[in-house]
Amino acid sequence: MTDPAPSPGHAPIDSALPSTGARVLAMVAIVVAGICGGLIGYKVAQLSLTDEGDLIPGLIGLAGAAFAAGGVAVVSVLVLRAMGEWKTIVETGDPAAARKAQLDAKRRS
Repeated sequence: MTDPAPSPGHAPIDSALPSTGARVLAMVAIVVAGICGGLIGYKVAQLSLTDEGDLIPGLIGLAGAAFAAGGVAVVSVLVLRAMGEWKTIVETGDPAAARKAQLDAKRRS
């Protein structure tokens, strides 16, 4: 089975990686979400617990930071993957091009 030639004027996609700017924005969003989750978790725990000191609210704040950053990380990965697939569809004009490339790569291995 031969691969179809790309249409004139269209270069094949070099990589499925999203642009550097998109990856940087995703990382910034994850860090900001972690900071916000940590601050919210700490303050809610500090207001709820009156005589516990700062250890328990700090641990709850750390858990809130991890939870918020993890949630935004999952969404960021899904968005970056969707962007990569969309880029492939726009470049090739074939919605199944990404899957065909994956199958061809598996067959070659």
